[in-house]
Amino acid sequence: MVRSGGETQSLHILMFPWFATGHITPFLHISNHLASKNHRITFLLPNNPSPLFHSLNLYPNLISFHFLSLPSVPGLPPAAHSASDIPLSLTPLLASAFDLTRPQVHRIIHSLRPDFVFFDFAHWIPDITAPLQIRSICFTVVSAASVAVTVFPGRRVSLDHPLTDEDFREPPVGYPSSTVVFHDSRESRSLLFLSMPFGQGITFHERLMTSYKKSDAIAMRTCQEIEGDFCDFLSNQLQKKILLTGPLMAAPSSRIKATTLDKEWEKWLGQFQPKTVIFCAFGSQVILEKQQLEELVLGIEQTGLPFLVALKPPMGYDSMKEALPKGFEERVKERGIVYGGWVQQPLILNHSSIGCFVSHCGFGSMWESLMSDAQIVLIPTLGDQILNTRLLAQELKVGVEVKREEDGSFTRQSVRQAIELVMVDDNNNNGSGIGEMVKKNHAKWKHLLTKPSFLETYIDNFVMNLQEPWRS
Repeated sequence: MVRSGGETQSLHILMFPWFATGHITPFLHISNHLASKNHRITFLLPNNPSPLFHSLNLYPNLISFHFLSLPSVPGLPPAAHSASDIPLSLTPLLASAFDLTRPQVHRIIHSLRPDFVFFDFAHWIPDITAPLQIRSICFTVVSAASVAVTVFPGRRVSLDHPLTDEDFREPPVGYPSSTVVFHDSRESRSLLFLSMPFGQGITFHERLMTSYKKSDAIAMRTCQEIEGDFCDFLSNQLQKKILLTGPLMAAPSSRIKATTLDKEWEKWLGQFQPKTVIFCAFGSQVILEKQQLEELVLGIEQTGLPFLVALKPPMGYDSMKEALPKGFEERVKERGIVYGGWVQQPLILNHSSIGCFVSHCGFGSMWESLMSDAQIVLIPTLGDQILNTRLLAQELKVGVEVKREEDGSFTRQSVRQAIELVMVDDNNNNGSGIGEMVKKNHAKWKHLLTKPSFLETYIDNFVMNLQEPWRS
C-alpha cells in the first residue's frame, strides 16, 4: 500500500485459484513476479497437490503454500483434488466441493488480513473481503476475447434461463473483431456449457459474472498490444477497472531457475537437426477420441518429420500404446514417440530441435507458442480455444488452423497439410505464401514479447496500480 509520505510498502496478497493445473499455474506465475518485487504471497491449494506446483515456486521465502481440505461430495472420487484428476463430466461436483471450502478460506482471510485476495471461480470471495475492507481481484486466466464473447449485459443466464445457439450466432454489440469469432453453430455450441450447473445451484456463467461484478477490479493475463480492444470492450461492458499483467512468463528474468529438461528427452531430441521436430501437446484436460487420435498421429507421421506427441490416452484406454494404430510404433520407432504422460512443455518448446508446435491453443500454450521459435499449428477443441486460435491464425496471422470436416472432425490429410504449410519452404508448397507470412509475423511478435523490458514494464505498472490509493 502507500504510506502518507508517498513511500510504497510491501503488499501481502492471498491467491485462491480454481483447483485446475491451467489455473493454478498462471496464479503461481504472477506470484513469482510479485515476489520478485518483494511482495509476500499466501497461496491456497488443495491437499496433496502436484509436485509440479512446488517446483514452480521460485520464492519459497516469500510464497507460502496453505493447504485446504476438500470436503467430500457424493459422486466425486475421494482421491480427486483437482480438475486434472477427473473427467470433465465430474467438474461440477468438484466445483461444489470447492465452494464448501468457504469456511476454511473465511477463517484464513480473517486471520491473515491480506491487502488483496486474487481469485477466479470463488465468486463468494468479495462477500468475505468487502466487510474487512480487503480488495478482491478477479484474476482471469483465459483470453479477453473469450470473455468478451460471453458478456451479456442485463441478461440473466441461469438454470431456468439457459443460453441457446441463437445467443452466440452473432458477437455482442460493439464486439471489436470480425475475425475472432465462431464460424458456425457447431462451434458456438461449445459455449453452451456456460448455462450448465457448476456447483450447487449456480451456472458457470452466473459464477463468472458474479466474480467480475463483485470484485474490486479484474486482472487479465494479456497485453494491450494483442488484446487491447477486447479489454477496453470488457471494461466498458462490465464498468470495471481492468489491470493487465502482460503475458507472464514462468519466471521473472531476474530469477530464472536452473530447471533443465529431463535427460531422456534431452538425449532423444538432441539426435535431430535444429527446427525439424514436431512437438504436439493438448494440455491436461483435452482427451481425444480414439479415431481422432489415430488421424492426428497418422497425419504427423505422413509429414516424414521426427515428432514427439504428448497426449492423454483416449477414454477407455489405460495406455497410449494400446490406442495407437496397428503397426504405427514399429514404423516410426526411429523418429517418433507418442507419450501418455506429463512433459516439460516450455522446456521442450525451447529445445533447438523443435520446429513446429501442434497444440489445442489453450491460453497458456498460446503464449508459450508465441514466445517460442516453433511454427504454430492449431487444433482447438473447446470454446475459448477456438477463439484463441482465431486470434492467432486470423487476427495476428502467426499460425495455421487445421481444417475440420462439417461434422467437426479433422483428418490425417488436414493435419499433414497444416504442418507442411509452416514447415516446408513456399517454393515446395504450391507457392501459397502462407508459410512465409506466418513465419515473419510470428518472428515479429516473438521479438516484442520476449524483450525483458516488455514484461518488466507490465509487472511494474501492475504493481503500481495495486499500490495506488483506491477509490471506495
